[in-house]
Amino acid sequence: QVQLVESGGGLVQAGGSLRLSCAHSKLPLDSFTIGWVRQAPGKEPEGVAGLSKFDREPYYADSVKGRFTISRDNAKNMMYLQMNNLKPEDTGVYYCAAGFLASADEIKIAPLRGQGTQVTVSS
Repeated sequence: QVQLVESGGGLVQAGGSLRLSCAHSKLPLDSFTIGWVRQAPGKEPEGVAGLSKFDREPYYADSVKGRFTISRDNAKNMMYLQMNNLKPEDTGVYYCAAGFLASADEIKIAPLRGQGTQVTVSS
């Protein structure tokens, strides 16, 4: 089954860092716009970061600008989300996502999505 697989979530104190990773078993990620979507308890999914297949200016939600960095390693067919200075409001399930999108800021509607990894930030 074709799927995205995330790893790297966990429990961290406020101010700490985590690095999320995502791999795809078959499809070359460099063919897609890629990114990360998170869903906090009781809230709608939010696109937090996106990167087009041409690696133009990455998209970041205002809430994570300056703290999160999205990147990809085409040789390893991986994408990453480096999260620094984490805040309790960053808590949620993080999904990597991919699709043929017009722009990186549309990552929330990307059709391919992993199973998610839990990120919990304690105060």
